[in-house]
Amino acid sequence: MSASPSSSAQAAREALAARLGALRRDAELTGHELALRCNWSPAKSSRIERAKTPASDADIRAWCTACGAEDQTADLISANRQADQMYVHWQKLHRHGMRRAQEEVVPLYEGTRHFRVYCSNVVPGMLQTETYAAALLSTIAAFQGTPDDSESAAASRIERSRVLHEGDHRFALLVEETVLRYRIGDAATMAGQLGYLLAVMALPHVSLGVIPFTAQRRVWPLEAFYLFDNRQASVELLTAAVNVTAPSEIAAYSKAFSELSKIAVHGAPARALISEAITALG
Repeated sequence: MSASPSSSAQAAREALAARLGALRRDAELTGHELALRCNWSPAKSSRIERAKTPASDADIRAWCTACGAEDQTADLISANRQADQMYVHWQKLHRHGMRRAQEEVVPLYEGTRHFRVYCSNVVPGMLQTETYAAALLSTIAAFQGTPDDSESAAASRIERSRVLHEGDHRFALLVEETVLRYRIGDAATMAGQLGYLLAVMALPHVSLGVIPFTAQRRVWPLEAFYLFDNRQASVELLTAAVNVTAPSEIAAYSKAFSELSKIAVHGAPARALISEAITALG
């Protein structure tokens, strides 16, 4: 496994910083001279060039102008924005509510043929009922201190999940048994959610596995992650969403998913665990 799921984002920032440093050296400018031309402190130039402070679009424009490399501006701004999309803080993503975030990933979902999803904390978004999603999203908004549009966001999440029933898609999903037991919403919400999992398991293009409490671990419980074909891995951290596209990192998550699949139960044993969780609701 990679040292950090944000390593691709950091690598992209370091690559951008290296390009900016090369422009400065090609222009035969010191960091102090560059700072004077950009009308900012030498410390800022140093932080940007060492990838300690992310450069804004305005910073890149000023840097390129100072180095006489205006023709590089558009390309560098594009690279900077791609790096920003790799590591996105939830508070920034949800600053206007969560509904928009559900809608923005619809093209990614529609364009993916093979989904591989692992969740250790909550039911995967594409398998959530509307009431479960609303309860979960409301608690997230409260924790983040962002606008609570959980009801409309939940409705958008359900609309996004139509890929389960439309198009040529295949789904392999794994959850830890803890996911079946964690109380999101009230007992009725949980019962409805668990019942929906049983119904979804009947779909021919959906494979749902449960990793039992008693499984002999081949891989320790991980952060939730989604694999979209072999193009992108999206990892959910407490404070941020990390989107990686580096082949080496995608391969690491693919390996983890394969190993986790080996300790999961499917079919009748998985349905039994879900049914036990429903019974335990009382």
